[in-house]
Amino acid sequence: MASQDRVRFNVGGQTFETTSTTLANAGRDSMLGALLDESWSPAQPEYFLDRNPACFAVLLDLLRTGGLHIPNSLPEKLVYREAAFYGLLDHVRAAKWGGFDGNRLRLNESVSGRAPGDGTAVRAAPDGGCCVAHGSVVHVYNWMLEERRPISLDYQQVNDVGYIDSDSIVLTARERLGKGDGGMGVFSAATGDLLHRFRVEHSSQQKSFTAGALSLSDDRRIFASCKGRLNEYGIGVWDRNTGEQVDFFYEPPGCSLGDADKLQWLPSNNCLMVATLFPRTDNCFIGLLDFRSKTIPWSWSDAGMALTLEDKRVLHAIAMEDGHSICVINQYDDLGFIDLRLNGLATGVRWSSRSKLMNRKVPSEESCYPKLATHNGQLFSCMNDSISVFSGSDFVLTSTLRRSYGGSICDFSIGGERLFALHNEENVFDVWESPPPPII
Repeated sequence: MASQDRVRFNVGGQTFETTSTTLANAGRDSMLGALLDESWSPAQPEYFLDRNPACFAVLLDLLRTGGLHIPNSLPEKLVYREAAFYGLLDHVRAAKWGGFDGNRLRLNESVSGRAPGDGTAVRAAPDGGCCVAHGSVVHVYNWMLEERRPISLDYQQVNDVGYIDSDSIVLTARERLGKGDGGMGVFSAATGDLLHRFRVEHSSQQKSFTAGALSLSDDRRIFASCKGRLNEYGIGVWDRNTGEQVDFFYEPPGCSLGDADKLQWLPSNNCLMVATLFPRTDNCFIGLLDFRSKTIPWSWSDAGMALTLEDKRVLHAIAMEDGHSICVINQYDDLGFIDLRLNGLATGVRWSSRSKLMNRKVPSEESCYPKLATHNGQLFSCMNDSISVFSGSDFVLTSTLRRSYGGSICDFSIGGERLFALHNEENVFDVWESPPPPII
């Protein structure tokens, strides 16, 4: 088929003509792009598709121009459904919002939840959807922000949640006394059904346990902090494919691994960062776990320091993308950095006055502990009702994301080219997107 050959479609009784060049923009993995492969689909004078012609016109124009223009008379979700049929959802998402840039984010939508306050966590899905944990229930939303069937744990407290992929959600739960439940499981994002439950074994015996913080690695391992009834305190490791436990890092003296607030796999260091922070424990501990040697080659703690209530306490931590430092934040919303290339016990936190955040707390508003995240070289920090964006090698404050209601932000998550921010008081989460670049 020549590159400029005409191709004719009859879609729902309406005729469309285009070229093979336009169809090639759909990609060979799409239904329309596959028509160019004569070994799969012999050339025909006309292809008949029993689909919606108005939606086809919108999608054909998207392939021609790169822009998505949906008439007011045409429901957006109908276009998305047809895009899924043709294999063009990625094209539609790319046209709706551009590549993620914290300095170009705009509030796209605010979604009200059904549970009253006290949100545990919000997590972004790889495809632009999200899930929100409230107590013993996880509410799941697809990328069109339609709510799916929720995941319910029958009154077990959800501690953490994350996406294995767009179709599977892993969550951790607290063990109830005398119930033998808790632990960790994988659920279907579409139906909420339990797909697999992860077990912990010690001395060839299965043990009930409370699972806390989660982290996933690129080599398909799942890490979780664990607390059992006897000596099962530490970090468990499971294979995502088989669901089998493959390792366990037992908690050494002076390191509260089972109570960890934050886990983060560092591929450049081949280690797992574990952070146990105030106020869960009186002293803050941050360490790198090497599962190959079962050692902690680097650690930092404020134990032994004479701290008062007015001193700076580390409330959250995240390893930077270059793998050279860890960023922390305290109760005054100051940012600090700890150099991983130095002995953690011999170095302190380098607090950055240039990155100091403005305190905008409303006196009557309930406070939430600050959180940190990194994405594409930018650093993000939530405080009270806003999220600050820091850019450049020195992480200078460059943007602030804020809305007018919903109370303090208790958690936020970045993924699928979106940022989701969960508010504490009104059980509302905001969806922030970067607009697509202009089409010239």
